Order: sequence, then structure tokens, then C-alpha cells
Amino acid sequence: MESFVITWRELLVVVAVVLAVYIAEMLLLLRSRRGIGRGAKPSKTEPVEPELMKFERIDDDIEQLREQVLALKAEIQELKDAPQADFHTTQTPYSQAIQLAKQGVAIAEVAAQCGISRAEAELIVAMHNAKST
Repeated sequence: MESFVITWRELLVVVAVVLAVYIAEMLLLLRSRRGIGRGAKPSKTEPVEPELMKFERIDDDIEQLREQVLALKAEIQELKDAPQADFHTTQTPYSQAIQLAKQGVAIAEVAAQCGISRAEAELIVAMHNAKST
């Protein structure tokens, strides 16, 4: 049986050929990318201004958001300026109990006047006595 021997010179030639093919492929790839990218004229099939259209859409979105923010600011101002008569005239039993507790009314009297349980009256009086001390 005959043995197959590769000398270092033959191996060097094979490596040089492989490297040459690899370098040639890289150069072709770079050339094709460079042609598409910077220096080449855009083809008629490619859209010319897709980036400008994106920016126009973003500008439109920003303008809509500005309008919404201004409308919300106006609505907030209206709510601030609106009379709060409805809130202040209709007292809940608990807000009435708080007022009585601040005046120092007894627990039984707070419960009777406000229509709340004695335990609730005790809690309210205890909380508002602690605040005043």
C-alpha cells in the first residue's frame, strides 16, 4: 500500500489558495455593500425618502400629543376653578363626626348625632384627640 504524503510546500500552496479565495470573496462583498450604501445612486425601485416620511409621522404624533396635553391642562384648570359646593354641603356622617370630635363632644353624643356606631365614634375621637395633642 502506498502512503500519501503532503509536504509543507504543498500545504503552503493549499493555504495560500484558500486565503486568496477568501480574500476575493470579502472584496466582492465589500464592493457590493459599498455600491448599495454611500456612493451609489439609489435605484428607481427603492423609496427615496422613507426616513423623511418617518420623521413627518413622528412630527404629526408629537403635534397630536401636544394638543392632548393642552386639552388635559385646560380640563384640569376647569376642575380646579369649579365650585366645590357639592362636596362641602353634603357631609358624610364621618366628616360630621370628625368636626364634633374636634370640638370635644363626648363619644356617645358623636355616635347619636352622626348615626354611627359607638366603636366608630370612639375611633374618630381617639384619632382626632391624638392629632390635637
